[in-house]
Parts: sequence; C-alpha cells; structure tokens
Amino acid sequence: MGILHQLKQFTFVKLRILKYKSLSTCQQVFGQPKLYHPLLLNGKGKISFGKNVQIGVVNSPNYYSHYSYFEARSSESEIFIGNDVSINNNCSIESLSKVTIHDNVLIGINCAILDNDGHDLAIDKRLSGTPKCAEITIEKNVFIGDNVTILKGVTIGENSVIGNGSVVTKSIPANVVAVGNPAKITKEI
Repeated sequence: MGILHQLKQFTFVKLRILKYKSLSTCQQVFGQPKLYHPLLLNGKGKISFGKNVQIGVVNSPNYYSHYSYFEARSSESEIFIGNDVSINNNCSIESLSKVTIHDNVLIGINCAILDNDGHDLAIDKRLSGTPKCAEITIEKNVFIGDNVTILKGVTIGENSVIGNGSVVTKSIPANVVAVGNPAKITKEI
C-alpha cells in the first residue's frame, strides 16, 4: 500500500468510523464488530455482536458517503447479531422490542429492519403514543438482498433468500426464495 492510499483510508474511512463511534449514545454494547463502514449505535437498550461480524463492504455503493444506524430505543429493547454475519453499507436496524439475527446471515445495502411502526398510528397519539412493536427473527444462513425492508413480527426461516427491493410484512418459512412488495414465496431451495 502506498502512502497516498493510506492517507485516503485514514481521511475518508478511519476518521468517519471514529466520528460515528464518538457520536453513538448506546451504553450497553457487547462484542466488537469489524467496521469497514461507519456505524452509529443509539438508544437505551442492549446491542450485542457475535464473533466475526462485519459492518460495511469496501467494493459496494455508499461506502464513502453513508453510515449504518442501529437503535435499541428503550431500556428493554435489544438487538442481537450472531456470529459470522455480514451487513453491507447503509443498513438500519431499529428495535423497540427485539431484533435477533442468527449466524451466517448476509444483508445487502440499504436494508431496513424495523420491529415497530415508528409512531402510534392513531392521529391524536402520533407524537405522544407508543408505537406497536413485535420481535423480528432472522434465522441462520439467510441471504437478504439489497434495498429490503423487514417489518415488525416477521421471522425469516433458515437458508431462505429475500430478493432485492422486497418488503417483508409476514413471516417466511425456511428454505425458500421470497420477493416482492409484499414479499411472496417464488420457489423452494
């Protein structure tokens, strides 16, 4: 590696990773992911990383311009990420209850995993009410394509594949490919 490459890495990658680490507010972070991309960890809950968790991919869009965002919003909220998980650039995981990602999961760029509605749906409670939430579980060996949104109460079964651009509103069984909005099973693996 030449000095120019090292200088670029330090300026455009390492400093950004340190910046977002210093901006993070979550006090209950366990484990140490390999950061190739900035990660902001917020909330009053617990965020746990298993062994060999990778955040960010160098040869992928949004590497130099975006960051990933994980929030365990309340003191009871939890995000658990197992071993050997790879999460591409610009991913957001927001938990009001619990999000569990098991071992050997691959997650593409621009994915959103949201275990809650964000706001109460009642007009008079949107700013002050508590949104509905339900746990999300992503089982072992799941592959989630780019630009996928996974909504509250969903379980994705082992070995399944979620196609690019899908919106997962209901649970997906093991060993299938699901695509679309809303995501539907197109074939078995």
